[in-house]
Amino acid sequence: MKRALVTGATGFLGRHVVRQLVDAGYHVRGLVRRRDDALAASGVELVHGDLCSIDPIREACREVDVVFHVASVSGIWGNWKHFHSNNVVSTRNVVQACQENGVDRLVYTSSPSVTFSGQHQINTDESAPYAVRFLANYPRSKAMAEQHVLQASDDAGLKTCALRPHLIWGPGDRHLIPRLIDRARAGQLRRVGDGTNLVDNIYVENAAQAHLQAA
Repeated sequence: MKRALVTGATGFLGRHVVRQLVDAGYHVRGLVRRRDDALAASGVELVHGDLCSIDPIREACREVDVVFHVASVSGIWGNWKHFHSNNVVSTRNVVQACQENGVDRLVYTSSPSVTFSGQHQINTDESAPYAVRFLANYPRSKAMAEQHVLQASDDAGLKTCALRPHLIWGPGDRHLIPRLIDRARAGQLRRVGDGTNLVDNIYVENAAQAHLQAA
């Protein structure tokens, strides 16, 4: 039986990645900060710890075939130390733990904001360069973390890749759609542009499936 570790297993996307892994026959381990009875009841092995500390990640990566590093701190506002610790340092810890434990594959959940510097991203693909000037600390931290993950890829050892889902929505969403509905009810929605603007979004089950396919 293949063994998978999911960081951020209690989060919106993480829960769907976990469920699909369980359905696919994986033994799933989740690195979590607090106990989650629903995950435990589904047969997921829980390891408690903070990603900013290497020791619990080392423990969680033992005898694991693939790691899905989904955990992240997001937001437009916030100081650099907060984002650097939770997104950059934590990702470096995950990569190090994977290498030390001989993990075969690492799938990192990144963001399309790593290439956004104020211009449209129509027809943008993975060849786009990273932004030169970031508009917030979140994309800057995600870009640093993503680059570290990709640079760690080694065909003879740990193989890595990064996915950049945008505006994830669906069952279990506690942020995007609920906030949109609340703003609509309060009469606070505003249209930007002429109404023909296109914005990428992805259904959460499709985003989770993409992670399994990437692995």
